[in-house]
Amino acid sequence: MVFAMTLRISGVLADAIRRAGEAAYPAECCGVLGGRVSGLKEVLQIAPMVNRRTDDPRRYLISPDDLLRITLELRDAELEVLGYYHSHPDQPAEPSEFDSEHAWPWYSYMIVRVNEGRSADLTSWVLEEDCAGMRQETLQVSTEV
Repeated sequence: MVFAMTLRISGVLADAIRRAGEAAYPAECCGVLGGRVSGLKEVLQIAPMVNRRTDDPRRYLISPDDLLRITLELRDAELEVLGYYHSHPDQPAEPSEFDSEHAWPWYSYMIVRVNEGRSADLTSWVLEEDCAGMRQETLQVSTEV
C-alpha cells in the first residue's frame, strides 16, 4: 500500500529556499523542513543548515550534531522534522541516484533547481516503501504566510 501525502509550504518559505539555492550556487544549499502532520505535512519553519560536504560541492551533508540540534529546537517549538531541502545547481529538480540511495522513508525531500544562479523548479519527493526509488509527492505552495 502506498500512502500518498501532500506537502504544503507557504510561498514565503518556498521563496526563502529558492534564495538559499541561488546564494549557494554553484554549490548545493541544504536545510531542514519543520512542521506538523495533520492529514498532510505542513511546513511551518525552515532551518538552513551549513553544507558540511567539503569534497564535492554538488552534494550536501547535514552533520549529525546539526541535525540533533535542530530536531531538539523543533521539538521545543512543538514541531517535528518533516524532511529536508537542497538545491540542484544546473540539474533537474529530481532526485539523483545519490539522493535516492541516501533518503529515509516517509521524509519529504524538496529540491530546487538552480540554473546559472537563478532558481527554477521546486519539487518534493519521498522514498518508495520498498526503498527502490523516489516518487514525486504533491507540493502545495500556498499564498498564505
